[in-house]
Amino acid sequence: MSALSGARVAPRVAVVLKGWPRLSETFIAQEIAGLEARGVALEIWSLRRPTDKFHHPVHDRVAARIVYLPEYLKDDPQRVVAGWLKARRLPGYAVARKKFLADLARDPSANRLRRWGQALVLAAELPAGIERLYAHFLHTPASVTRYAASMRSLPWSVSAHAKDIWTSQPWDIAGKLTDCTWLATCTAIGLHRLKELTSQPDRLRLVYHGLDFAHLPAPSAERPRRDGSNAADPVVILSIGRRVEKKGFSDLLQALAGLPRDLHWRFEHVGAGELGNALKAQAAALGIADRCTWHGAQPQKAVFAAYARADLFVLAAKRAADGDQDGLPNVLMEAAHQGLAIVSTRAAAIGEFIADGDNGLLVSPGAPDELAIALQHLVRDPDLRLRLSGRARDVVRTRFSFDAGIDWIASALGQPVETQRLPEFTREARAAE
Repeated sequence: MSALSGARVAPRVAVVLKGWPRLSETFIAQEIAGLEARGVALEIWSLRRPTDKFHHPVHDRVAARIVYLPEYLKDDPQRVVAGWLKARRLPGYAVARKKFLADLARDPSANRLRRWGQALVLAAELPAGIERLYAHFLHTPASVTRYAASMRSLPWSVSAHAKDIWTSQPWDIAGKLTDCTWLATCTAIGLHRLKELTSQPDRLRLVYHGLDFAHLPAPSAERPRRDGSNAADPVVILSIGRRVEKKGFSDLLQALAGLPRDLHWRFEHVGAGELGNALKAQAAALGIADRCTWHGAQPQKAVFAAYARADLFVLAAKRAADGDQDGLPNVLMEAAHQGLAIVSTRAAAIGEFIADGDNGLLVSPGAPDELAIALQHLVRDPDLRLRLSGRARDVVRTRFSFDAGIDWIASALGQPVETQRLPEFTREARAAE
């Protein structure tokens, strides 16, 4: 029974994801666990099998059945053909095929064909009791979901985040916004972009990810008052994120190399990514390799141990050459919850959380010199770190708890299929919109 709908049996929702479980997408796992706790019955349909060596405790809390679609159609042609034979007899197949062919004409790529093939399998294999589909990310997962939902004549919804908003073609986004029953996105800047691409902006909602405080480790009671003057006890500077261009780690290394020689610090990084070797080589070329520790991808326990060791947190986010950029990275909110002072940039939606000089320091994206000055201030001044971290913790607790957002999504997913009216949201979210 759904806690949201009285005597009505909880709907069965198929959640379509890029991959499950993924270390870098804890916000999705947190949401799914929260939805299940609110009585929404889910299945997870994953477009690929991740290669992460670890998973987080939140993944263990999820009870949903998991089904993996063929990542590449050539890997399981019999399943794809069987899916097509069944899907072509579904009532909405002709409508879905028309949408796919229109998209293919604009995007004649192998990836577009793969989306169609995965949608055939999804539509054919969905259990009869599934009442709606829900995709995370507006690019590939939403395409697969859109085609499959059309074949099955089911409503579908989507959560949009960052890269999917900024690197998808406007025509592709517009088509999906026309078809979906609602869309949730996690930043005001993303919401504004999407509203420009739809004639039905009332379908869009701002839903910050927030943090599930009940399942996070308690922050350290008190941190050492390091000030960078002691070579035997350097200030620990932490950054967490995938080693990709938009995270700005190249700029961060340049900033670290530009710190005064009399300042004693150590840098730790947690995360994997394609630029790992290049960043290590850059650190060596800058003469700071012996001060840098690269941990790679880590499970949650090790991530929060890194927060506990650190004195301050830095994220040098910027817009990548292909247009990709962050939304509002959860690591900033985690760092605030753990009592760390934060240095970041004015990129993307970071300013929706960090106000420069109030609960953190912000510099221009792609500006290592500015970043070095901000880092120097925080390394030398433990009182400033304490003041900024205290304010950041207050802000994250009062404005970025995930409960309001999960309640809204659960309510939206829990409505009867024939009902299109969206539930009302909180006064704070309305003001942000």
